[in-house]
Amino acid sequence: MAQITKYPIFKHLRAEPTSHVIQYRRGTNVRSGRGLAFWFLPLTAGLSELPADDRDVPILFHGRSQDFQDVTTQGVITWRVTDPELLSTRVDFSINLTTGRWLRDPMDRMAGLLTQLAQQHATDYLNHTPVRDILAEGIDTVRNRIREGLENDPGLMSMGIEVVTIRISSISPTSDVEKALQTPMLEAIQQNADEATFQRRAMAVEKERAIQENELQNRIELARREEALIMQQGKNDQQQTREAAEAALISASAKAQRETLHSTTEAETIRLVETARVDAESARMAIYRDLPSSVLLGLAAKDLAGNLPDIDHLNVTPEVLGPILTNLVGAVTKRVENGNGDQS
Repeated sequence: MAQITKYPIFKHLRAEPTSHVIQYRRGTNVRSGRGLAFWFLPLTAGLSELPADDRDVPILFHGRSQDFQDVTTQGVITWRVTDPELLSTRVDFSINLTTGRWLRDPMDRMAGLLTQLAQQHATDYLNHTPVRDILAEGIDTVRNRIREGLENDPGLMSMGIEVVTIRISSISPTSDVEKALQTPMLEAIQQNADEATFQRRAMAVEKERAIQENELQNRIELARREEALIMQQGKNDQQQTREAAEAALISASAKAQRETLHSTTEAETIRLVETARVDAESARMAIYRDLPSSVLLGLAAKDLAGNLPDIDHLNVTPEVLGPILTNLVGAVTKRVENGNGDQS
């Protein structure tokens, strides 16, 4: 907005660099430019101020889809003035010479004009498209339709304005329709979530089964190894028993051999001793055989005397001497007979 300073006769105007000011005097354009500052006479001057920067126009309009569903389109149109002098002839941008404000509402008129044109080009697309397609790809299509329509609109081109950008933020149906359209997707998402849960549970069960099978295999392997260990221990015990039995057998055999050898040696010794004794007895009998009877009786008496106990006092009577002599004769006779029997 231009700043106007009042003096007694003249007034002074100072505009911002983003404003284009046009001064008319008696219907003639005498001054035009951006960011001007000048003196003017109120009685003969007319002033117009146009924006020289980009301006945003919010748009909001309703439409109906091919399947008779209401949709709301929201966005922003950015425009700028390319020919201020031409636009000033089409739209009233006159300002108050005292306050510097617009006498009319030119910006509202421009906003209404752009909104109506945008709605016209967007409605042609909305009326021939189902609501599902509009929600799926309608933002880009509507933006392109509005851009093409405004850029090629002859009325805008003849007014000296230019559309810079068009931004469509959303195209939304009514809340009931939106909820109804969301329901299948929500159900599909829920089904996917349930499927993921089921898969996770199935995977957990599968992993649990694999763990149990692994534990079972480990137990089987441990049992097999324990069985092999028991068998090996049994074989070791059998081997130890066998070796102990063989050692005992060898020891018994050695002992038996030693005893046999000892018995044989002892028997041989006895045999040799008895043989020697028999030989000695035979030799003695041979000697006795050649001796006279008196000598034999003397030897018998010697042997008898050697076998009698010690006698301190001896009283010999006929009753005692008779049996003694009888026993002596019997002993000698028996020895002689034994000697003859050995010789035979």
